[in-house]
Amino acid sequence: MLGGAWSPIGDITTIMLWIGGQVTAANIITSLFIPSLACALVPLIYLTFKLKGEVTRPVKTDSTEHDINPTTPFERNLIFYMGVLGLLFVPIFKMKTHLPPYVGMLLSLGVLWIVTEIIHKSKNHEQKSQLSVIGVLKKVDVPTIFFFLGILLAVAALQSAGQLDIVAAYLNKTFNGDVYIINMIIGLLSSIVDNVPLVAGAMGMYEISPIGDFAVDGKFWEFLAYCAGTGGSVLIIGSAAGVAVMGILKIDFIWYVKNISLLALMGYLAGAATYILMQ
Repeated sequence: MLGGAWSPIGDITTIMLWIGGQVTAANIITSLFIPSLACALVPLIYLTFKLKGEVTRPVKTDSTEHDINPTTPFERNLIFYMGVLGLLFVPIFKMKTHLPPYVGMLLSLGVLWIVTEIIHKSKNHEQKSQLSVIGVLKKVDVPTIFFFLGILLAVAALQSAGQLDIVAAYLNKTFNGDVYIINMIIGLLSSIVDNVPLVAGAMGMYEISPIGDFAVDGKFWEFLAYCAGTGGSVLIIGSAAGVAVMGILKIDFIWYVKNISLLALMGYLAGAATYILMQ
């Protein structure tokens, strides 16, 4: 998740800020691309000099599912490119229509659904259901959706009770309103507490101002998008991507701390320093 912070559709926290109106798509790309690149390159360069040896390339084999339900190269390429173009279409849709981004995403999904139904219409029902969008929707991780829904409801409750205003005032008083220190702390906290509630909390703690660091595309919101989007990788439990990998690949928490946490921290600090130097 080290690279998605610079894109309005690349990371859930940046998406939240984009939908909330704190940042715009064009500005967040130009402001955070280089810091995100530094975040990824610094650990990579370090590993280049540290790791030695030869890697055996795995033998490419077609899965059994592909043999049972064959698809043509044209069908696979068509769905791939349409999916990518559908994602890129969402920011354009929002800028042109000023409708919420989820409307553009649902429109892209609808077009993709129609296309999959058409190109697989000659297949039998069992094959078609697995290759169309309806087959994908059956595999959606509903508990994860409920998890994020619960988090956002909890944050909204804290905002309504005024607790987030108290936290914002405390941070401003303690660090004299330094947006860089505040955001870096939020980023590191996101490795312990999921970055979604932290960003939702920050959006509730600080209002969008007409001018200054808290204005639309202001330094606070830009740096928050970077810090929250990359800081969670310091611990495997700090991001949805890390939790997913932990479940799929059975990665142990302690193994991640010993082998990955330092690399993620190096990248996080390098990208943060790059952003600050660019200001």
